[in-house]
Amino acid sequence: MAHILIIEDEPVTRSTLASYLDAQGYSISQAETAEEAERILQSRDVDLLLVDINLPGKDGLQITREQRAKSEMGIILVTGRDDEVDRIVGLELGADDYVCKPFNRRELLARLKNLLRRTQEARRLSRRVYTFGNFRFDVAARHLQTLEGDSVPLTRAEFEVLDMLISRAGEVASRDALMSRVTHRQYGANPRTVDVLIRRLRGKLEEEPANPRVITTVHGEGYVFTAPLG
Repeated sequence: MAHILIIEDEPVTRSTLASYLDAQGYSISQAETAEEAERILQSRDVDLLLVDINLPGKDGLQITREQRAKSEMGIILVTGRDDEVDRIVGLELGADDYVCKPFNRRELLARLKNLLRRTQEARRLSRRVYTFGNFRFDVAARHLQTLEGDSVPLTRAEFEVLDMLISRAGEVASRDALMSRVTHRQYGANPRTVDVLIRRLRGKLEEEPANPRVITTVHGEGYVFTAPLG
């Protein structure tokens, strides 16, 4: 059950929204001010904020800025029809969507469902943890360690190549495809750079780098992750 926090200073609007979304099966918390909302956020996990831009004191734009700096939760702004500039600023600050007052409840529900679906899928993907051989690879933490708990340092480029290979385990990834995942520009655009990164990874992952069992070469095509995943 997704938990939605409604931050709205107008009591009728707030209670109407809360009743409607509660009837749709969501867990609802309500806050009249930013300070009250912050207390809720500190004590409970929240999946989505539904926040009015025009709050007294700390407004919805500041709440959006602060929460987006530390969380990937969904944020929908509730705005007035004449708040076009604020809507644009809100999206620039990290809000995912907005609805205008007076809003259609079914439209709001559709937007809310779509956003929750996207954020929950993003969270699921970011929590990918793989085990193979004597290793544990935590994608969200960008951390590779042995099962005994010893960290194995990875450069950013090594992480990006390993992430792509392991997420497509059993499938051949071409040098061009792997190079497209390397975001650090110091490597330029030479696909042969991938060979260097693969050689480094094998030095860290393989018992016998000259006879690889984790990342194998498919001649003329690219590389494939072949170790069994747990």
